[in-house]
Amino acid sequence: MSLHVAVQMDPIERINIRGDSTFALLLEAQLRGHTVFYYTPDRIALRDGQVFASVQPLTVRDMLGDHFSLGESKRVPLSDFDVVLMRQDPPFDLAYITATHLLERIHPRTLVVNDPAHVRNAPEKVFVTEFPDLMPPTLLTRDLTEIKAFRAEHGDIVMKPLYGKGGEAVFRIAPEDLNFGSLYDLFSATFREPWVVQKFLPAVKHGDKRIILVDGEFGGAVNRVPAVDDLRSNMVRGGTPKETELTPREREICHRLGPALRDRGLLFAGIDVIDGFLTEINVTSPTGIRAIKNLGGPDLAALIWNKLEARRRTQRERQVTSLP
Repeated sequence: MSLHVAVQMDPIERINIRGDSTFALLLEAQLRGHTVFYYTPDRIALRDGQVFASVQPLTVRDMLGDHFSLGESKRVPLSDFDVVLMRQDPPFDLAYITATHLLERIHPRTLVVNDPAHVRNAPEKVFVTEFPDLMPPTLLTRDLTEIKAFRAEHGDIVMKPLYGKGGEAVFRIAPEDLNFGSLYDLFSATFREPWVVQKFLPAVKHGDKRIILVDGEFGGAVNRVPAVDDLRSNMVRGGTPKETELTPREREICHRLGPALRDRGLLFAGIDVIDGFLTEINVTSPTGIRAIKNLGGPDLAALIWNKLEARRRTQRERQVTSLP
């Protein structure tokens, strides 16, 4: 089954192909004979109710320093494609939100992954709060009185931006840390929205597990172990990927989240779990599938394309049967 695919992503020349999940999806799409086109979010436009983008034919190679070739740019309606992969990285800002509004105009006739309306309504650190019994104690606020009360109750806490990414601006505040006031002032001046305050989980030193769910089902996992001198386990911050197995608690978390992800059309999601506590549900541009495969785990890019092809096949069959 040959598909006409467009990928909306960050500049392809800047990605690190060794760990980039979008690149893994592109390699698999090409392997299957799908026609792939590329564009960045700044090249999308809405004119007279129709969504266009200036796209370029894309060829990819798993070769460091020579991983892509682009053809001539042409302006086309995005509704001409079978699938659009929305894969630009956060920040989850107004530009990102605007992109979801535009792509919502073509979905689901053109299959946008993940569903843009539900991506917009499920930012990682907000969506997760629908499952408070699976999380560590968590507060979303910018109110100093609330934070002081939370800190008095839990002592050792973590503060991070509500719409941050990749471990940016994540701070641990110990009970006697005299930097708290200065950090509060810095956050107040830097971030207009509330931020996340959570009880610190000491077991993070043993790893922050990234678990991939595909169409609401467990696909694979990698344990990201932080460097000895860093709180953050994100691989872009020096975290080391390690192979892992799911605990019964983690399987319970996957089971609980599956229906919510399927109902929202969030086919590709990555959840973060520390010591049995769910901390984030990543649906904007989840990562981890190359690390999982490199550690001997399943080929999740293939699994995702199996799901996409099945959905498009079902859509085409419905269109044929609905013809007069």
